Amino acid sequence: MSQIATLRLSALFTVPARRRSARAGVRIAAWLGGGVLALCAMTAQAFDFDTVAARARQLAASPYKAPQQTLPRELRELSYERYREIEYKPERFAWRGTRSPFELSFFHEGMVFDQPVRIHEVVGNSVREFRFDPAAFNYGPHKVDAAKLKGLGFAGFRILYPLNQGKRKDELASFLGASYFRALGKDQWYGLSARGLAVDTALNSGEEFPRFVEYWIERPGPNAKELIVYALMDSRRMSGAYRFTIKPGTETAMEVKSRLFLRENVTKLGLAPLTSMYLFGENQPAPARDFRPEVHDSDGLSIHLGTGEWVWRPLVNPKRLLVTSFAATNPQGFGLMQRDRSFNNYQELGAWYERRPSGWVQPRGNWGSGRVELVQIPTPDETNDNIVAYWVPDNPPRPKQPFDYEYRLLWQKDGEQLPPLSWVSQTRLGQGQSASKEDTSFSLVVDFEGPGFRKLPADVRIDPVVSADANGELLKTSVQRNEATGGWRMTMVMRRKDETKPVELRGYLRNGNTTLSETWSYILPPG
Repeated sequence: MSQIATLRLSALFTVPARRRSARAGVRIAAWLGGGVLALCAMTAQAFDFDTVAARARQLAASPYKAPQQTLPRELRELSYERYREIEYKPERFAWRGTRSPFELSFFHEGMVFDQPVRIHEVVGNSVREFRFDPAAFNYGPHKVDAAKLKGLGFAGFRILYPLNQGKRKDELASFLGASYFRALGKDQWYGLSARGLAVDTALNSGEEFPRFVEYWIERPGPNAKELIVYALMDSRRMSGAYRFTIKPGTETAMEVKSRLFLRENVTKLGLAPLTSMYLFGENQPAPARDFRPEVHDSDGLSIHLGTGEWVWRPLVNPKRLLVTSFAATNPQGFGLMQRDRSFNNYQELGAWYERRPSGWVQPRGNWGSGRVELVQIPTPDETNDNIVAYWVPDNPPRPKQPFDYEYRLLWQKDGEQLPPLSWVSQTRLGQGQSASKEDTSFSLVVDFEGPGFRKLPADVRIDPVVSADANGELLKTSVQRNEATGGWRMTMVMRRKDETKPVELRGYLRNGNTTLSETWSYILPPG
């Protein structure tokens, strides 16, 4: 199987599957549930992050043991629609009936989620395991032999919290599949996901997908404002310990602490990875007739460099695998963002693309030198997560040596992370100098908006600063005030010298020696 196909399948099969109908508008986890089952007391000792890290160190010191396939065929071969019919019973939710604002439920094994995970509750110094019980699930129309359910476990879990309306509890976060997890803030709809780690992504050798194999969740008190989840990761070449401190709100925040132990070297280690979907948008119209102007969970990669510069790269759906990166030292933040918040630009009822969260990573401490890497994979439809972004350190950990890093992950919509002066609000691709078939030139129109423009005098002179790589020939650049938005529009007409190669462009707005905008960084793939 080609590297592209491998990446696309892994993205589809290791996170909650997207809607199979073009108008269903939600992913699998929006419908799925689980059941909370009897608790079995395990230990009576203090439990914290170091406890999980010690487990990870022990795993890394011994050979990797691949999990066995024990899922019955009836469950393994379920379709997406049939799998979501297996629902948890609400009366079995953990912490229901208590004064805690949080509740917990579980996902059943099935379909591609065929590996059980152990899940525990931490209460003071006591650790107890949530035990799988088929009686906690409604199986709907499925006729499953109860004898075949013995020995199964949970595929993952989800967390509920009153995010939006009064005391009604909404889904706040879910952990399901490999090391994938995702969360929501107020008035948000599931979109992009995060992962614990990305290993050898987009390499010909193939990608390795570490798994969270065990979880511990601290039982929240009556007035709890946060929930703490510990996770143990394992895979062929590494193990790791994670702590997630989840703080729900208008933008839900996750404080992530991790300690990795490698069994052997890896070629590329991706920290704080984000995974999303981009099918088409304003800079890349739909290849076939479609009533929807845009379809994407994220429309760009934003980076706040250690130098203070802000960079914006609009996403594309390339015809071939496209990997680009931005070198940096101690970055202040990066994320896959959904800046377009207008329903009119999506027009799909039930999908609510305008409500999909942006994911913003804020490193804690100094991450040193490395690069933010962006992987863009061809996809024919919106059922595939085809966009990945992560940080690659220049100095990866050595085998058997602990490697610590921390970051804050924000799930944003209202008040999301933006540059202080102005930012790119849209990028549009258009016709060049003429409509003749012989003319291979094209135009790019970039709109900037932001509070920095409101402070400028009416007769201010603003200059576009634009550059292209060796494969691009700039024919014309111009800038004009956009009276409709209060911002400024930068227009470029250019020609690509070799149509079989990509062309990369950069541009920003300047007044004299003063930079007025973030840097627009665009790559136009071949074809």
